[in-house]
Amino acid sequence: MKIATFNVNSVKARLDRVLEWLEDAKPDVALLQELKCEEANFPAMEFKSLGYEAAVEGQKTYNGVAILSKHPIEDVKRGLPGDDDDDHARYIEGTVQGIRVASIYLPNGNPVDGPKYPYKLAWMDRLAAHVRDTLLPTEQPIVLGGDYNIVPTDDDVYDPDKWVDDALCKPESRAKFRTLLNLGLTEAWKALHPNAAHQYSYWDYVQGRWQKDEGLRIDHFLLSPQAADRLEECEIDKTPRGKEKPSDHTPVWCRLS
Repeated sequence: MKIATFNVNSVKARLDRVLEWLEDAKPDVALLQELKCEEANFPAMEFKSLGYEAAVEGQKTYNGVAILSKHPIEDVKRGLPGDDDDDHARYIEGTVQGIRVASIYLPNGNPVDGPKYPYKLAWMDRLAAHVRDTLLPTEQPIVLGGDYNIVPTDDDVYDPDKWVDDALCKPESRAKFRTLLNLGLTEAWKALHPNAAHQYSYWDYVQGRWQKDEGLRIDHFLLSPQAADRLEECEIDKTPRGKEKPSDHTPVWCRLS
């Protein structure tokens, strides 16, 4: 099974690019983030025309996550447990062909001197609790893919000194990410590319970041042991980022046997 994750930065604004990518890459499952639309306005019919059914957790103007699949999506759950007051559309999970998949749009957290950074850290605590208490005990293959808004190490950012105080790179953020790994999850791309450095999945639109390859690696797959045992490939597909009017992210995909 080929599973991809893609922060599309507005599914309606990038629809042609996303459809083009799906036709070229042909993932069995596509995890989308930053839809920026409610479920009623999600272009489900366009994806259905390519053979994908959709499960959507949408939100007007902001956030939004979805699972696209060529196979039935079962037992869909929307929203990350742990905070009944959190109305941000950042998490959806479902089962496809026996694999539990989740599309994650983790909070950015900037500016760090306001309420957004504590919200980011608390959200990561909730994710860790959900993984530990609910997902891992099932002993299913679990694939948690998405825009984590975490740069795991200095090798994953073009200029570590510039980003040292950013929420994506702060030690507290990276520690929360390691907490997830310490639960027994495997970071798929790093597992297959242990010595690679300065390979990115996001390039800002400003100051020619894409042209100068000044990016960040913030889109990740975290796999349960049962999924990691089946991991064959994981790559960053840079092609969509070079297209006209692209998302500022590019897809990452993995293949399980």
